[in-house]
Formats: sequence, structure tokens, C-alpha cells
Amino acid sequence: MKYVPIPVAMLAVGKPLPVDVWSASGQLLLRKGQPVVSEEHREKLHAHNASSTPADALAWQRSYERMVHDMLTQGVDVQQISRAPMPSEIRETDYVVGQQLNGGWLDLQEVLRGILYQGGLAISPLERLAGIQKKALDLLKADTDDSLFCLFQALADTAQGYCATHALLCAVVCDMTAHKLAMPQPQRDALVSAALLMNIGMARDQDSLARQHSAPTAWQRTLIQEHPQKSVDILRGFGYDNPEVLDIVRWHHEPDSPQGLESTVLARRVLAMADSFIAKMAGRKTRRSLSPVKAVKSMVMGAEGIGLGVGSAMAQAAGFYPPGTYVMLANGETALSVQRGGRANTPWVIPILDKNGVALGKWVCRESTTPACTIASAITPETVRVTVSLDKVRRARDSIRKL
Repeated sequence: MKYVPIPVAMLAVGKPLPVDVWSASGQLLLRKGQPVVSEEHREKLHAHNASSTPADALAWQRSYERMVHDMLTQGVDVQQISRAPMPSEIRETDYVVGQQLNGGWLDLQEVLRGILYQGGLAISPLERLAGIQKKALDLLKADTDDSLFCLFQALADTAQGYCATHALLCAVVCDMTAHKLAMPQPQRDALVSAALLMNIGMARDQDSLARQHSAPTAWQRTLIQEHPQKSVDILRGFGYDNPEVLDIVRWHHEPDSPQGLESTVLARRVLAMADSFIAKMAGRKTRRSLSPVKAVKSMVMGAEGIGLGVGSAMAQAAGFYPPGTYVMLANGETALSVQRGGRANTPWVIPILDKNGVALGKWVCRESTTPACTIASAITPETVRVTVSLDKVRRARDSIRKL
């Protein structure tokens, strides 16, 4: 039997464990329902490489992810969530869900967030991260516009947490940009892996920064500066040994560093630009989000050589008004961008508010190339006060896809 190490540091003293605990050699250390009785007891478990069966490990991880999701939904502070121990209960459904990754982007976000939050203590991370990457690319290939729509809508929802949404969006934008740049498949795969994992060294703090009402403290600025190396250390602790992935993660804030591998120069630049692009479009308590057009301009303004090429490819891939973002039409209506068009500045849109700000009952997908639906400007999600129904969007968009 192959056993999976459990996060001993996250076990609460005095609470029953929901799984049998074994040593790495197969000796039973604790039966299901027994508690860790003291700090000394926990240290002994650590010394014996306390583990569980793979099925129990995945179910327990799923239980943890569900707990974090519930706490975020309830508005619990991220720092309090970071101190939460592993749950003492596992549902039967956790064993079913743990077998494979099903569902859409929000389900994937929940799983990735759990791994990022646990960092070096994550259970079975390599197998799970490979599954996340495969599922993300499958969803992207199945419907690129729907993928962008779901993720850009999630970016504006702080209740869902920021770190996992940022990672998934960066991975998607990087893969699309790499395709435009005709990067070889192995480099594309390494780039997507790095995008998902680059911030594992500060994931919980990344969510705290997204919610706090003040500028980063000196300690937080140091964390931001040092997290690329911390992320690499965590990944090496997982057993991650792809040198290109580790190099891209290490230098994603310094893409032109001569210390990086020569083979990752382009990938580092793509990830650095995607990281900045997505971050600028995410609102903070201290500032509003940038519109996608302004974020795109910030990428290409003053750029030259490889930087200009990457910025242009990224703008063409995602569009000036990516699906899931908002625009003001020339006729005064507020609309949702729902599908990229023939050019970067001509997406298909769905008007959702009339010129007086009154919600429109019927959602109809229209081309922004028509005079009535010409885009006057991009607008940020903070200015839009309407609940977006994904089902209504999909029905309206599917109607034009059938034409």
C-alpha cells in the first residue's frame, strides 16, 4: 500500500481525526475517531511521517476545500482561514468527488484554491495539479469564449477569493498568447503550469492584499518580492522537477534576468505580462480596476522588441473587451462582452441596461460592428449594478452561434 503524508501541522489538538493514520511503513498510529492529544503527540506523528491511504487523503483534501469555500462565502477573514485546522469530518460525497475533477471553472477554482492555501502542506499535490491543468485546458479548448467569460466574471467577485481566479486566468491568457506566438507545445505546457503555481508562496496573503483597505505594509512588500523563490521551494518540496517550470516561476517578476534559462526567455515574458494584465483588471479596496483597454495599453505602451510582440499577441488573443467584461455602447446602453469578434475591438455584446440605467428584460446578443451597438468605451465592473445570469448569457449567445 502506498501512503500519502498528511499535513500534521494542520491537525487540531483534541479533535477526532476522520481517517486512520499510518506510518510511512504501514504501522497504524491512530484509528479513525481518535484525537491528537497534545503538541508532543503531534510531534511524534510528524516524526513517524504520519500518512493516510490515497482515497482518504483526497477525500480529506476535498473536505478542506469545501470548508475554505464556506468560510469565504461567510465573509471570514483570510488570515483566520489560514489558521483553520484540517476538518474533523469527511462526507461520503467527498470520496466520490475526490476521484476526478468534474464541473466547470468555479469547481476548478475551488480545488486549486485549496492547494494554493495549503502550500507545502498540500495533500497529493502533483497528481491533483496535473489534473487541474488538464481540466483547465480541456475547458478552454471546448469553449474559449465561455471560459474567458466565467473567469473574468469571477475576477470581479471578491467573495470567491482572488488567488485561484488570478492563477486560472493567467494560465488561460498565457496558453492563448503562446498559441498566437507559435510556441512549441512543451514550452506552452511549462508556461501554463508556472501560471497556476507562481504565487503558491503567498496565496493566502494574496487574498488578504486584495481585500485590505490600505497599501501594502513593509512586511507585505518584502513578501511580494521574495515569493517567487518561496514558491519554487514549495514546488521542489512537492517533488516538482521540471527545470523550465521552476525557472519561469522563479523569474516571473524579473523576466529579463540573465540568471534564467535561455529556453524560458519568451515564456517568462509572457507570464510576467499576463500577471500584470490580470492584476490591473482586478479591483482593490484601495483602487478601482483598470478597464481591459487601459490594461492592454499599459502592456504595449513603450514596449519594443519581444515585449511588443508579446503584448500584441496577448491583446489579439483576449481582445480589447474580453468576454465577461463590460462596455458602454454609443447609444448609451450598458452591455456585456460575451464573445470575441473578428477583430480585437469588435466583440459580440449583450445590452443589459438601457441608457437610463434600467435593466433590460430581454437579453439579445448583437455584433458591436453595427452602428447601434458600436462600443463607446470600456467600463469597470464596480460601476455596474445588475446580477448577471450565466444561463441567460449562454442562451443569448447560443442563439447567434446557430445562425
